[in-house]
Amino acid sequence: MVKQTVRTTVALPEHPLEAVDIAVRDGKAKSRNELIISALDHELAALRRYEIDNAFDGMSADRQYLQEVRRSFEGFLKSDW
Repeated sequence: MVKQTVRTTVALPEHPLEAVDIAVRDGKAKSRNELIISALDHELAALRRYEIDNAFDGMSADRQYLQEVRRSFEGFLKSDW
């Protein structure tokens, strides 16, 4: 599958760009582009996990949900014996 790309310009501080260049030079990344894409993918995945975790936060205070969990758990206890 061919991934469509869009060329863009990003202004970066000198220090991280120097670190990227060293990583490329040392063979830890194939290119600046590859390392930056990898870093963006990693950060976006972390943001998605954070959003999912936040969506579940309300469940711990939802009395109706907690009652249903207890009923389900009690049903499993009975069936395990």
